[in-house]
Amino acid sequence: MRRQRGSVIIVVLWTSILLTVLVTVMAGKVQLSARTAFHNQQAVTDLADVASAMAVAEMELILEQMPQPIDYLPVTDDLGNPRLPAYRFNGQPLTLQHPAGEDMVVRIYDHAGKINLNRVDRRGMQLLLEFWLGPNADPQQVQEHLDAWNDWVDLNDLAGINGADTDYYESLDPPYTPRNYPELDTVEELRLIRGFDELFKDVNLEAAFTIYGSSETVNLNLATREAMRLLPGLNDELIEEIIAWRQTRDFGNRNDVGELVPLENFVELSNWIGNNTSSYFSVYAYPKAQTQRDAEAAVEDAGDAEGAEDVTPEADPVTQAYMEIMEFRNRGARGRVYMVDPYARLPDTAPPRVEE
Repeated sequence: MRRQRGSVIIVVLWTSILLTVLVTVMAGKVQLSARTAFHNQQAVTDLADVASAMAVAEMELILEQMPQPIDYLPVTDDLGNPRLPAYRFNGQPLTLQHPAGEDMVVRIYDHAGKINLNRVDRRGMQLLLEFWLGPNADPQQVQEHLDAWNDWVDLNDLAGINGADTDYYESLDPPYTPRNYPELDTVEELRLIRGFDELFKDVNLEAAFTIYGSSETVNLNLATREAMRLLPGLNDELIEEIIAWRQTRDFGNRNDVGELVPLENFVELSNWIGNNTSSYFSVYAYPKAQTQRDAEAAVEDAGDAEGAEDVTPEADPVTQAYMEIMEFRNRGARGRVYMVDPYARLPDTAPPRVEE
């Protein structure tokens, strides 16, 4: 009788254990399914919000091509000088004429703020290479990069003395053929040229360069940090001062740049800069990060309280976003899309790193 009772107890215990494990597994599956459903719903909502924000950004660019209304009042700087509306497309988070949503961020980059690879001649590429490699650059290394670039964009299969052409690229694994045409098809194509992938391994190429448009200069009102870091005559300190300057006023001409950039640097920089704008834009749209929402809420809650001026929003932590490259050639017409990247790497959007 005792043995039977003991057996029953053992069976009951094992049954309880099995039921507990089964319930735990089922609860975990239900919880996982609930989380999956929540994240799928959030993803669908974010996708719809991004699509809506892109449509609103496109409308903003269409309106930019049209004449200003009669009652338009220009934004002015602290000296009363009117500011050019087109210069707001320098990557700053935009307040659009038709709101894109309270928790959406839209950034638009005019390609006049990038270095145009298809308009850089041999001498210009040499200056870029020498500046990027630094004052102690090996002349032989510069010449090898320069000849590899020249062989990539020339019209023949003959390699220069220090260059690389069809024979070299077809010997690689996997093999490929050089462009052998003066214009690149994509910015990332730069990495296919011998030595350039290593040379620019830490550079966000899409932020620094463009292949669109006909401009040979870079507009400092629109320039990305990545492009300015490659421009001869500029250093990190000057770049941050330029970004701080354009937050409150425009560079109207070269004299304005000369006020900020020392003469020695300006001599190197002068031939690279202009006041051009373009019809090509990189448009980014993404949901605002939660940390940024919290920081903005703290600023709003501070209001006029003592010490409120010390509460500032954090720098945008988002580094990837949905992006489209658009061209707006005809006034009032929708943009032509050249490239779509759902996971594009954002240019450096940090506020100016300038000490008071």
